[in-house]
Amino acid sequence: MSASFLIRRTVRRAVCLPVLSATLLMGTVPFAWAQVPPPAVLARSWVLLDVTSNQILASENAQERVEPASLTKLISAYVVFQALKDKKIAMEQTVIPSNIVRQVKRDESRMFIEANKPVTVDALVHGLIVQSGNDAALALAELVGGSEANFVAMMNDTAKRLGMAHTHFADTNGLPHQDHYTTAADLAVLSMHLIKDFPEYYSIFAVKEYTYNRIRQSNRNRLLWIDPSVDGLKTGHTETAGFCLAASAKRPLANMPNQNRRLVSVIMGERKESDRIQDSLKMLNYGFQAYDGVPLYKAGQVLNTLRIYKGKLNQLKVGIAADVMVSVPRGSSDKIKTTLSMSTPLIAPIAKGQALGTVQVQVDGKPITTLPVVALEAVPESNIVGRAWDSLLLKIQKIWDKRK
Repeated sequence: MSASFLIRRTVRRAVCLPVLSATLLMGTVPFAWAQVPPPAVLARSWVLLDVTSNQILASENAQERVEPASLTKLISAYVVFQALKDKKIAMEQTVIPSNIVRQVKRDESRMFIEANKPVTVDALVHGLIVQSGNDAALALAELVGGSEANFVAMMNDTAKRLGMAHTHFADTNGLPHQDHYTTAADLAVLSMHLIKDFPEYYSIFAVKEYTYNRIRQSNRNRLLWIDPSVDGLKTGHTETAGFCLAASAKRPLANMPNQNRRLVSVIMGERKESDRIQDSLKMLNYGFQAYDGVPLYKAGQVLNTLRIYKGKLNQLKVGIAADVMVSVPRGSSDKIKTTLSMSTPLIAPIAKGQALGTVQVQVDGKPITTLPVVALEAVPESNIVGRAWDSLLLKIQKIWDKRK
């Protein structure tokens, strides 16, 4: 595949969109012009996201406020994973749960830990994710946050940092509360970050069953048994929230079996458990079948070499920082066009990786995504003589441009 490439220079600073933001999911369907429309589902709201390309393939009512139910444990897991990554806690660490775990009622999801009985963090994390244990969530909240209230504050701070602009949490477990809400869009963003930020822990979401206290419980994500490409994330259910599921699947590219493509579907407010399973699978299959994943750029690929002023170098290579794959309607990869938009003039100092412009990617004249263009090398300032000379050149160039 070769994409035609256009260059546009501007004096304004280009807007960079390095990752998916929840604001991109404003209930619209960026790929509504796909050759095959998305399947009909019974969910109250839903989103289909291509994690590999950071693109939304389809959505409906994505910003409608909904109850997350036990999908709340996705943000609880994120906060715990961050504590593990920062080495504030460790998997092999032993915890003695307080009497707070006795608050969990008999009809709530539990891993059956006991107050004042030692348990490892590893067991609690599996209890949180695989068994959806409300007691595990409370024990981890006390460990990481010192109290459930402090942990909930950490959950909300994390949600804000991740761009979950329409979410607020009131507890660790997702029990019905007027101040506990989210959207399918925000949960898609959270799911993407769990996968990308913590690959070392994400595999726990694929564990099919876990035994604690001689009680074996199965993962409620039944897609783990139905489709071998599905390896996460989590279910949720209350009477008011309905049946919910955030699911992720990874499959190889059709013509490049050594490269994978990952999708996430978030289905909210189904009436039956079987509906959330069927609709999630339909949506994932649709995404893989109706769209092609096209590798577009390699990490460090040079897009252009531009004049830079007042630096120790006169030329600067600009390009793409990481590998980029885009999703396009099946069979349309030959219609990809890219337009480079740069902020000029470029003036030193410039750091390696500094955002300097964007590449807009279009298919058949329709925009599908915008990628950041960065400096592929650092350029420090020149000496006083070099800076003075380039200042003169810039003035001459400005005069010349006005005469055109």
